[in-house]
Amino acid sequence: MTAASASTPALERRRERRVPVHLPIVVRGTDLTGISFEEHTSCENLCRGGAAFATRYSLTLGIHLEIRIPVVSTAISNDKEFSTQGRIVHVKKGRDQHELIVGVEFTGPRFNRMFVSETT
Repeated sequence: MTAASASTPALERRRERRVPVHLPIVVRGTDLTGISFEEHTSCENLCRGGAAFATRYSLTLGIHLEIRIPVVSTAISNDKEFSTQGRIVHVKKGRDQHELIVGVEFTGPRFNRMFVSETT
């Protein structure tokens, strides 16, 4: 199975609707060659239990990542960022030959904020 067509079985697919929203995201992990990386990119979409984002690193299903999403403080919360861990559950081709779009299921804390879709 190629990275471009890789995905999890239907039973493991997302249980929540993801909202198309572009937020900055910092991803840390180890790529397929064993090289540790930290990448500043942006979400393609987001829900409480996961996110999808663009990457230029060689990644595949099952890889575990550290994820940080800077958030704006509100009257309810003074949080400056959201941090969690995640596991790659979907990989597809990106906008060019050097980019992948990966879907990550959060295995640590879930994202507790919601955003209005940018497509509505």
